[in-house]
Amino acid sequence: MKKMMTLLLSVCILMTFTACGSTKATTSSQSAQSGVATEKPASESTATKVNGNSKILVAYFSCTGNTKALAENAADVLKADLYEIVPEKKYTREDLNYNDESTRATVEQKDNSARPAITGKVSSFEQYDTIVIAYPIWWGQAPRIINTFLESYDFSGKKIIPICTSASSDVGSSADALHTLCSASANWVDGKRFSQSTSKQELEQWFSSHQAQSGK
Repeated sequence: MKKMMTLLLSVCILMTFTACGSTKATTSSQSAQSGVATEKPASESTATKVNGNSKILVAYFSCTGNTKALAENAADVLKADLYEIVPEKKYTREDLNYNDESTRATVEQKDNSARPAITGKVSSFEQYDTIVIAYPIWWGQAPRIINTFLESYDFSGKKIIPICTSASSDVGSSADALHTLCSASANWVDGKRFSQSTSKQELEQWFSSHQAQSGK
């Protein structure tokens, strides 16, 4: 009798777990079919809606944090949305060793065709009519991941304002090289290098003087 009771209890427990598993599977299946993501991947990167329906986007790539700080201040001054260009494979300190010819960043910068993959995308990209692109200067040019970003969207008719950070190098020919990757109808504004200590007031003055610029 005791063995019979134990057997019946085991069967009841098994049926309960089976029912729960079935319900969970059904719920997951329904979520997938409806196109609703139950959890946003940690690696996904989309534009941060800082100012609702802003027509200005500040897109930036930053490894050390200097360009990130500049981009955040620019977005604040312009009341723009903010988007971080995130590489699928993050750059390590070793990757950025300027004194080693075999490091990842050095090899990429020497290869005009290098296009490091980006994680995520800008949602509703078409809503923006002005794109500020912020990047560091690597060996006199923008990192190749900026090329990837520019070739991933249609910039036709949009105003593009390049700004950069570096220890000493100016914006130089980096913006001109990037310009060739976009539609001929893109309106490029002359770019500028900013130091890490650039204030919001200085940024505001510079952007105010360039907002009406016709571009190249």
